[in-house]
Amino acid sequence: MAGGGGGGVTPLGPAPPMWYHRDLSRAAAEELLARAGRDGSFLVRDSESVNGAYALCVLFQKHVHTYRILPDDEGFLAVQTSQGVQPKRFKTLPELVSLYLQPNQGLVTTLLYAVDREETAVTDDRDYSDGEDEKPPLPPRSASTSTPPGPETPTESTLAANGLSTISHEYLKGSYALDLEAVKQGASSLPHLNKTLVASCKRLNGEVDKVLSGLEILSKVFDQQSAFMVTKMIQQSVNQGGDQELENLVTKLAILKDLLSSIEKKALKALQDMSLSSPCSPPPFSMRHSKAIPVQAFEVKLDVYLAELTKIGKSQKYTLSVDVEGGRLVVMKKVKDNQEDWTTFTHDKIRQLIKSQRVQNKLGIVFEKEKDKSQRKDFIFASAKKREAFCQLLQLMKNKHSNQDEPDMISIFIGTWNMGSVPSPKSVASWVLCRGLGKTLDEMTVTIPHDLYVFGSQENSVCDREWVESLRAVLKEQTELDYKPIAVQTLWSIKLAVLVKPEHENRISHVGMSSVKTGIANTLGNKGAVGVSFMFNGTSFGFVNCHLTSGNEKIARRNQNYLDILRLLSLGDKQLSSFDISLRFTHLFWLGDLNYRLDMDIQEILNYINRKEFEPLLKVDQLNLEREKNKVFLRFAEEEISFPPTYRYERGSRDTYVWQKQKATGMRTNVPSWCDRILWKSYPETHIVCNSYGCTDDIVTSDHSPVFGTFEVGVTSQFVSKKGLPKSSEQAYIEFESIEAIVKTASRTKFFIEFYSTCLEEFKKSYENDSQSSDNVNFLRVGWSNKQLTTLKPLLSEIEYLQDQHLLLTVKSVDGYESYGECVLALKSMIGSTAQQFHTYLSHRGEETGNIRGSMRVRVPAERMGTRERLYEWISVDQDETSGPKGKSTMVSRVGHEYVKQSVVRKQLGELGKVNEEGEKNCKEENAARSKQDTPDGESSIGKNSFNNPAYYILEGVPHPSAAELLSSPTSPTAPPVKAPPPSAGARTKPPPAASGPAHSRRTVVAGHPARGVSEESSSEDDGGGATLAGAQGGGIGGTVGSTLNRPPPDFPPPPLPKGALETAAAEAQLSKPRSLYPDLAEVRIPPAGPAGPLVMGDGFRRGAAGALDDQSCSVLQMAKTLSESEFPGQPPRAPSAPPPVRAPTIGILDACRTFPPRNPIPESIAEDMPEEALWGSSSSSLSVGESSVGEWLQRLGLERYEQGLLHNGWDDLEFLSDITEEDLEEAGVLDPAHKQILLESLRQQQQQK
Repeated sequence: MAGGGGGGVTPLGPAPPMWYHRDLSRAAAEELLARAGRDGSFLVRDSESVNGAYALCVLFQKHVHTYRILPDDEGFLAVQTSQGVQPKRFKTLPELVSLYLQPNQGLVTTLLYAVDREETAVTDDRDYSDGEDEKPPLPPRSASTSTPPGPETPTESTLAANGLSTISHEYLKGSYALDLEAVKQGASSLPHLNKTLVASCKRLNGEVDKVLSGLEILSKVFDQQSAFMVTKMIQQSVNQGGDQELENLVTKLAILKDLLSSIEKKALKALQDMSLSSPCSPPPFSMRHSKAIPVQAFEVKLDVYLAELTKIGKSQKYTLSVDVEGGRLVVMKKVKDNQEDWTTFTHDKIRQLIKSQRVQNKLGIVFEKEKDKSQRKDFIFASAKKREAFCQLLQLMKNKHSNQDEPDMISIFIGTWNMGSVPSPKSVASWVLCRGLGKTLDEMTVTIPHDLYVFGSQENSVCDREWVESLRAVLKEQTELDYKPIAVQTLWSIKLAVLVKPEHENRISHVGMSSVKTGIANTLGNKGAVGVSFMFNGTSFGFVNCHLTSGNEKIARRNQNYLDILRLLSLGDKQLSSFDISLRFTHLFWLGDLNYRLDMDIQEILNYINRKEFEPLLKVDQLNLEREKNKVFLRFAEEEISFPPTYRYERGSRDTYVWQKQKATGMRTNVPSWCDRILWKSYPETHIVCNSYGCTDDIVTSDHSPVFGTFEVGVTSQFVSKKGLPKSSEQAYIEFESIEAIVKTASRTKFFIEFYSTCLEEFKKSYENDSQSSDNVNFLRVGWSNKQLTTLKPLLSEIEYLQDQHLLLTVKSVDGYESYGECVLALKSMIGSTAQQFHTYLSHRGEETGNIRGSMRVRVPAERMGTRERLYEWISVDQDETSGPKGKSTMVSRVGHEYVKQSVVRKQLGELGKVNEEGEKNCKEENAARSKQDTPDGESSIGKNSFNNPAYYILEGVPHPSAAELLSSPTSPTAPPVKAPPPSAGARTKPPPAASGPAHSRRTVVAGHPARGVSEESSSEDDGGGATLAGAQGGGIGGTVGSTLNRPPPDFPPPPLPKGALETAAAEAQLSKPRSLYPDLAEVRIPPAGPAGPLVMGDGFRRGAAGALDDQSCSVLQMAKTLSESEFPGQPPRAPSAPPPVRAPTIGILDACRTFPPRNPIPESIAEDMPEEALWGSSSSSLSVGESSVGEWLQRLGLERYEQGLLHNGWDDLEFLSDITEEDLEEAGVLDPAHKQILLESLRQQQQQK
């Protein structure tokens, strides 16, 4: 906390005042002030940009102005002033605020109304469901919390430093005078100082003895002379003490120095002598490879066309035999009289594997023939699992016989298990082999060792050393490899252990560890998280294992646990402090007992489980629901769940769920739930595939079942240029033409952008934005032209290097240097001679805080264009098939989840037919690429992230893809409708597969990776208003952003609408005259180009009522958040028939959203100045503002006391009030029956007058 201090007067005074909100986020502060709604409302919060500083936030004329309060060297506080203005200094915050309660002190307005923090009572955080209701467990006795100690882990050295400080202080305070007196009397020694040094170095003495004892063994083997000296010194040190002890320590340190510097040379000479005089001995066990993989045979059928089938007579049976060790594939065909015709292909003759998306067990293999000719054969496997096993074996064979020194791809096992505070059974082989229920590996591949094993455990009572050794023993038994532990991090009984293959040990670097407590009052470690991060060659990894608050009803507490962990876990590159951990790593995996439950009656749950019908349960899974609302795990992905709930089983069995428990407080119900989960988030345009996700069914010691997941992950090597550092003529450049961002804030400060990347020598900054406008008090549109954006020069210029790099952007305020949103861009799709467009979302502290788009290019000189195919690019997806898969696809895109790359604008907008045809094509390709997530029939499901939100299309004017799904394009009006995908329960969609072709030329269209994004609390904390005492009042609105960024490119293909909206529209189309979603140009009125076209929606947006969109937080993100919580009933929104020449037209959401009101309105209408031309449709649209306001109407009835409640609940316009019910009035605070009757009668009369 910023207000924390040592002794003396604290900056907060005797007690923190109520207007001080501690570490409240900027967005939350703006919401509180907007709710207060009065000019002069204020609060103080901690600053994000400066540790120990504060931010004074003041509301004036609907804008929030933020002033920085900075401490000086003497600890005094002062409001930051303009240059030349003398600051006024104060000892405490209350003194400072009391001055500005007086008028004319230099602020934009006098501080009038303090907005107090909401004091929440200390909740009973006892864990009834997990048996923790008596008292939390004590931390384990194990002293070791991490192996090896991380940079921030308190170790004994820290204690030693503190001890030395104390001893030295005592000497200088007391014994120093005695030594001084002895010297005056002619003494030649300092006995008290010697005694102090001996005491200070006591621990060092012991450590040196330990090191020397260890080196003694090596010395006896390689250096007999040194070994004799070491042994002699150790024997002498046992009996030595007193005055000679310090001298002895110095002597031992000298010997240790000489020994360490010489032993390696002597050991090398000894081994060279041994190698010449004796035959080669077998390598140590830890250096051996894993046991040989036997030849595996797959029975398949050749897939042929009907015309060919008539010639052959029947489908042909083949056997494909994979010899991983020998690097061969044998294709054997059975012919007449039991004869066999076989062909052998070496690993280098297998050009490509092509997976079918439509037929999940079909695979195309491209073989190389003579004279650079190739042949493709399609085979049908017995099952999709067999096909995946075959692909994994061939990839392993390719990797094993590759001439590359470093791997392109590794396999990762991730497991999570709540052990229930009892030791594990003797064997957990089923866990590490992924055997059990759900999506499991084929038996042919379960014994293939993974490169990394990550074990997360909760309620683990086993000490660290014993737990790690037991895991290593299991792995050695199954793989015959001695896995090396690279990190073990512990918080009480929450443990995270990472083990790596011996061959990869030297590829691991920059290991970091951290932990966060979220138990009672965030001080106990019975709940919380541990994290480990490291680099694998050039790829960064992060792993988080957490145990969140339990209890069916404690959803909000779990959400807050997640946000606290995201913000406080200290992992990864410290230079990326502006980014939370979800953006610091190429791949971040989050696992653990998340404790989210099922919101359904217990008997219904048990019935569904007995019938193995998990779909209805996933629809009421709290984690899925919270992700759909953007509350947690923004843009994380999760594999489809196809296994039963892993909690709460009867111990000793997996046949019975124990869902009732008698407690002192009464009977507690713990419904079966998927508490134990594995999620991940990866950078865009990276390769990651989840090959398994399930749970064991034979480990029964705990009331939780262990959960496992395996991942195929692309990695990059530490690139070394073969051509050396680039000359000036061979330098690659990253150039930006323009950038535009829409930031969620009520402030009006100026902004700049910071660029971070491992391919840059240091981070770079842009100049401040040169255009700024606002259609809405809660959002700010800012833009940077080319002259404001710096050109970036990568360290290396090879395309092979650059296509693996990513650029991190953060939008910061000029005055406060606080981040308002961060994002990540992949350079791969930006490489080329022409500028490419990008569009992605900004987030901060886990909440979506805006979006950003622009135009950029990565220019690579021709001399540096050479590249190679990655191993994971060797497998592609058949792009000719456009139908959705029948089963769940196992291919996941190489592209990331939150990134949309808009490819170059090849033609000017205006040719509607071509635009729609291309959009339809892209939508079809995207849908074909999507894997089944929650739909039982395997069709593509829709991810409910912001890209699927109709609100996005309102702001951006992008044609919605519903036309491509529901109706044909205008060029072919008679084409049959395409069947829409059904709605997903959890919307856990996987990204589309990677397109084939050269990486540098491919232009992959990216869809939302997981289905649910989250929104944390928006906390782009800001010294955002950017105001200073010189009278600055937030900054004016500049010119508008260039029109080029407001035109969506013709091939931008947003995902389709959910099934509900499409089916409803299709049904209406059958009952009434069909209406094209892309009307003719003559039917549409395009709004004139303007500097800030208002955000407009179609038919009413409130509970079925037609009325003006009197937005209360009517920003795109608020509507996006609101709409993402609904199922989008009704018709899909119309798209414009032709894009405008300057600004994209605003379009309506029509009936698709009319039943869902915004949830958190802020009084500000953006429809008042709306031109009639901006409305789609006829004059029947009721997007006009009523003649009188709600406040005037209530004042006329003498009931103005209810105005605030109605406005707060979204009833801010008379047009919307026509459908209000008694229940709605009660929610708004109208409890008096007589008053309710007066209000309803008045509304009925007004309706009749119309």
